[in-house]
Amino acid sequence: MSMKLVIATHNEDKLKEIQTYLESFSFNVLSLNKYPEIGEIIEDGKTLLDNALIKAREVFDKTGLPTISDDTGLEVDGLDGKPGVYSARYAGEECTYLDNVEKLLTDMKKIPIPNRTAQFKTVMVFKDKNQELIVEGVVKGLISRELKGDNGFGYDPIFFVPELGKTFGEMSAIEKNKISHRGNALRNLVDTLKKNAPDFYNQRNKEMA
Repeated sequence: MSMKLVIATHNEDKLKEIQTYLESFSFNVLSLNKYPEIGEIIEDGKTLLDNALIKAREVFDKTGLPTISDDTGLEVDGLDGKPGVYSARYAGEECTYLDNVEKLLTDMKKIPIPNRTAQFKTVMVFKDKNQELIVEGVVKGLISRELKGDNGFGYDPIFFVPELGKTFGEMSAIEKNKISHRGNALRNLVDTLKKNAPDFYNQRNKEMA
C-alpha cells in the first residue's frame, strides 16, 4: 500500500500541479478536501515561511500524516515586492484569479517592459513526526501587458519567461514544472529528504520496489 502524504491545501489547481511532479513516486497524495473537519486554515503570517509553517503544523497535528505545505508569492520589483505574501488576495478577500491579475495589470500600467521584472517564490515545508524541513524555489520573469494562454492558474497568464518566450499560461504542465518555482521547491525538497529524512525517503523507495 502506498504511503499517505497530505498536501496542505484545498486548492485543486495547486494539488494537481504538485501531483504532476510526484506522480513518479508511490505516494498516495491527499489534499485537505479529504479532511473536511480541518476546514480553512487561517494564514495570518507576515511571511511566506510563516504561512507554510502554520499550515504544515496544523495539518500534521490533526492527521498525524507526513505533510507538505507551501506558500507562494509573486514579487514584482516595480511594486517594491508586492503583492508578495498577499498574492492570493491582492484584490480582496473574496477575489478571483482574474480579479488579482487585473489589479496587478492596472497597478503596473505605467511601468515599461524593461522594469516589469518579477519572481515567483515558493517556500515549502515537509513535516512528519521526526522533523520539519524547509526549502525554497524561485523562478524569474517579466509581467506581460496582457493575458496570454489558458493553462495554469493565478498569475500564470501574465508571468512571461524570456528564455522560453512564453507565459506560464502558454506552457503545458510538464513544461512549467521543469522551471517553475513550485517545481524547483519540490526538487529541492526531494534532495533534502534524501539527506535529512532517509527513513522516510527509503520507505518511499521500498514501496516502489
